[in-house]
Amino acid sequence: MFNLILFGPPGSGKGTQSEKLIAKYGLKHLSTGDLLRSEIASQTPLGLEAKNFMDKGQLVPDEVVIGMISSALDNNPEANGFLFDGFPRTEAQAEALDKLLKLKKTAIHLLLALDVSEEELVKRLLGRGKTSGRSDDTNEEVIRARIVEYHKKTSPVADYYAKFDKVKHVKGEGTIDEIFEALCEQVEMKKK
Repeated sequence: MFNLILFGPPGSGKGTQSEKLIAKYGLKHLSTGDLLRSEIASQTPLGLEAKNFMDKGQLVPDEVVIGMISSALDNNPEANGFLFDGFPRTEAQAEALDKLLKLKKTAIHLLLALDVSEEELVKRLLGRGKTSGRSDDTNEEVIRARIVEYHKKTSPVADYYAKFDKVKHVKGEGTIDEIFEALCEQVEMKKK
């Protein structure tokens, strides 16, 4: 089992590259947002607990999210591995995820970080905003604030995994295929 975290600021191409990595390596996509929606829709105990927090405008506690991830791992025993998307977002979440994966006799093998200049991100997001209908992609000030927030919140997670030599930075500028090739090179080196 090969588990991967794909990191990158808004507009870095995570969505596009996730799909390609999942297809190539037969990974199961684990998006915490999708998990939350699915658990709530299925009215599982964890889903109902999460909904209770969300209805009050509160963040879903890490224990609940970790519980959902645990269920997803158990429900996909045939998976070649998982690509984590949107999680972990804090060092505490990374530690909790590592404990869970250790119990399941696996681990995070690689964190791939897409590095894209702020100017390129702004350009991409403003472009996406013209077609996506996402209001947060139409205001340059909001976009820059999201990028700052991303760096503030997620750099500790990368620092955490760097301690275990699990972080590889990949230039997220170029063609989709060039970036994908660079990501695959890092995966292949780690899988050896």
